[in-house]
Amino acid sequence: MRSTRSALRSRALAAALAIAGLSLTTAAFAHGDVVPHAVDTSALPQLGEEWRDNNPFTGNDAAIKIGQSAFGQNCARCHGLDAVSGGIAPDLRKLDRDCMDVPNERKKAACYKEVNQYFLMSIRGGKVRNGAIYMPPFEGILSQEAMWSIKAWLETRRTKDE
Repeated sequence: MRSTRSALRSRALAAALAIAGLSLTTAAFAHGDVVPHAVDTSALPQLGEEWRDNNPFTGNDAAIKIGQSAFGQNCARCHGLDAVSGGIAPDLRKLDRDCMDVPNERKKAACYKEVNQYFLMSIRGGKVRNGAIYMPPFEGILSQEAMWSIKAWLETRRTKDE
């Protein structure tokens, strides 16, 4: 009787561990294909080799449309559809919310410039912590025009909401 209970417990434990392992494996692949995808920016003015400090496409309707599509192809898996994060990665609608209420226009412009530089650093180099890749680097895959288009679209999604 005792050995039967022990055997049942062992089987139950083995089954529970197998299910837990399967769950973790499934979670690792939950985001699907995370390979960056190129973006067609041929409809936009080409910015050249030198990287801009500020977004030259702010308010540009064509860039915003391209940016929305590029975000959907490359960023939405982690940052959420329409940039509404589900908690996996930061909510990019709030990326520059600290700048929104700066009353001094010169300081506000400097704040947005700093956020733009952080955005470019992040998207170009990706995010790696302790050897784990949290976000792939997009430099060499997305052009400067594509990156600024994504940022132009994100600017239309700004929110201060928590």
